[in-house]
Amino acid sequence: MTAGFDSMLNGCRLLPVLTVPSEAMAGPLADALAAGGARCAEVTFRTPGAERVLKAMAAHGGLAVGAGTVLTPEQVERAVAAGARFVVSPGFDEEVVVKCRELGVPVVPGIATATELMRALKAGITTVKLFPAEPLGGLRTLRALAAPFPGMRFVPTGGIDASRMAGYLADPAVLAVGGSWMATTDHLRRGDYDEIRRLTADAVERSMT
Repeated sequence: MTAGFDSMLNGCRLLPVLTVPSEAMAGPLADALAAGGARCAEVTFRTPGAERVLKAMAAHGGLAVGAGTVLTPEQVERAVAAGARFVVSPGFDEEVVVKCRELGVPVVPGIATATELMRALKAGITTVKLFPAEPLGGLRTLRALAAPFPGMRFVPTGGIDASRMAGYLADPAVLAVGGSWMATTDHLRRGDYDEIRRLTADAVERSMT
């Protein structure tokens, strides 16, 4: 399961986290992200049209597209049916993990405490999302949690921007950084896909240094 998510990143340590208001934005957004060098993207299940957006972006072919903010096994089924190649949750839910395993998709559950990390390990999970990373204390919290769990890899997400990304990526426990700064809902509503491409290219370059 972890190796599966690693392959979605395809060497890139950036996970764009997308909340897309309209299905019409999906194609141009996928074009902009791919042109900027992104290899994968997470479409959050926070909007009524999220499944249609995910399906359209998955059909683009230039990105490995997953579903985020997945809270229930039923959402896992809908996401996979729409073309999700991985699943991300804000917290740890055993039923979500089990359903992902049944359907053969990598899952990255969210954690905020050592107790949740232990539950994740018990379930055979070795890559987790630290969420919300910055409100929880940022790098100091990540390092404190990582110390007793040397085999765990983290995808910190929440409150991270371009200025903070490098600090997280310098930590050996961090597999990738999740963030929305390169493709915000404001960018999308303005149709500013050139800026999305530029910010993505900048973030991808920073993630590989």
